[in-house]
Amino acid sequence: MDSSHSRPNRFRALLAAGLSVVCAAAVALAAPTAAAAEPGDDAKRASRAVDRAEAILEHATVTARNAARRLAAATAALPEAQKKVATSRGVVAAASVQAATARRKADTARASYNAVASRFEQAQKRVVTARDRVDEIAAASYMGGNFATINLLVGARGPQDAMDRLGLVDQVMQKQQESVGELVGARRAARIEQDRAGLAKRVAEDAEREAADKLAAAKQARVAAQQARSAVVKLAQSRRSALVVARSQRAAVLAKYEAAKAEEARIQGALRDWDDKNGGGGDYVGGNLLMPVRGWKSSDYGNRYDPYYRVWQLHAGTDFAAGGGTPIHAAAGGRVVQAGWAGGYGNYTCINHGKRGGRGFSTCYGHQSKILVRDGEYVRRGEVIGRVGTTGASTGYHLHFETRFGGVPKNPVDYLPGCLC
Repeated sequence: MDSSHSRPNRFRALLAAGLSVVCAAAVALAAPTAAAAEPGDDAKRASRAVDRAEAILEHATVTARNAARRLAAATAALPEAQKKVATSRGVVAAASVQAATARRKADTARASYNAVASRFEQAQKRVVTARDRVDEIAAASYMGGNFATINLLVGARGPQDAMDRLGLVDQVMQKQQESVGELVGARRAARIEQDRAGLAKRVAEDAEREAADKLAAAKQARVAAQQARSAVVKLAQSRRSALVVARSQRAAVLAKYEAAKAEEARIQGALRDWDDKNGGGGDYVGGNLLMPVRGWKSSDYGNRYDPYYRVWQLHAGTDFAAGGGTPIHAAAGGRVVQAGWAGGYGNYTCINHGKRGGRGFSTCYGHQSKILVRDGEYVRRGEVIGRVGTTGASTGYHLHFETRFGGVPKNPVDYLPGCLC
């Protein structure tokens, strides 16, 4: 086999396989929120997919995150775009049928009008002919036609001749009366045909307007169908190009994942060392923690699977979205164990609150724009310890909040007020 032909085929096969994996992963990620999505609201669905992609790829490179964002948005929007194509094809077919039906109806109405108009024209001709005859009779009467009739009767040469001449006069009078009757009948028939022609003309014009409207609707439907098809093509192209970029970033992203794992191990070790040196502090008796920031939960604690690079990663805290510079409060009173830069966590602070369940209990605050406390400082519950930022491996302003026991992270929601307020 010619290798020049086999290489593109292998590339297309690999690309199709990669897209199917990404689509499957995107569907799996979208499953928990599918019930909440409004039917047909592809913009919101795409936005949620982008948010999930950004949360998963927090530790990826900027280029990889951008590619994932495009890939997630295109993948989420594609089903709705494909649905629009199918719907628009149906609309085009229906509009085309309606336009054709309306055109036939208009043609029939126009033909009917032409026939009625022809009958009206003939009726008008009969009126003219009848009127001409009546005019001739009227002119003859005006010129003395009645005297001629009298003279005809006076000139009779006997009773029988008079009777014959009187019958002739009667026939002439009858013919004149018939001509007048024909004129009246012709006018009546012409008016009827005129009314019919007017009605037929209105029907034809209405049918032709309807046909024009249906034709315009069919043309608009075709334009909408073309736009829908173009949107699908663009989305498919966006997915393909984004996948190529994502693949090119694999080595760099995996290296960042390893760095994030190493940073997590370092933090756990530092917190354990502090506990060992300081005996873990006294027992924690503060009850539920105070909400550390005024915001809303934007990302949950737990393991995440990156479908783009096939890596599991622990998201060690809960994210609370808030505006840049929003005050961050100590969730409980305690001693600052760490306050400084921590790799992907950006500006990061950890506070020890004593022992809970026999282990050192700490809360940690990541991605701060500004740290307002120092190592070793004691802070009170509710004290402002920093400001919300987007430092480190962050895709937007939020507080990454953690609860740790002996350095090991646990779900913070279990220790915060149920209302998260």
